[in-house]
Amino acid sequence: MNLPVADLRLRKQEQRTQIYDAFRKRWVVLTPEEWVRQHFLHYLVFHLKFPANLIAVEKSLTLNSLSKRADIVVFDRKLQPWMLVECKKVEVKLDQSVFDQAARYNLVMKVPYLLITNGMQLLAAEIKNGQVDFIQDLPDFPML
Repeated sequence: MNLPVADLRLRKQEQRTQIYDAFRKRWVVLTPEEWVRQHFLHYLVFHLKFPANLIAVEKSLTLNSLSKRADIVVFDRKLQPWMLVECKKVEVKLDQSVFDQAARYNLVMKVPYLLITNGMQLLAAEIKNGQVDFIQDLPDFPML
């Protein structure tokens, strides 16, 4: 998977490049991981037509008394967590350790869909009754 070109706003601030995050409604430092996150958000909203108002960026969660943040959480129309996306910079190999990180976050979030991406590749899994099944295509956003 290569993410489509996105119309993103950039600026230089104090010798650092920043990108405007429309979801958090603020400028953030443009790191390689943030580049992937912003492009994937654009892909979800403008290409797959996921509702922007049901997406949280860097969603806080507590795991074993530690504060963590899930990169992207998509909620269903009943405002229940539905998909968790962990973004990595392009150079990071999507291996078991990356999937395990997302799976740990899912111990708290309990989503039926778990995704990891580095912008070039995407691994998606459906979680049902504690079973993890890797899937080829992203699920459609639930209409109900």
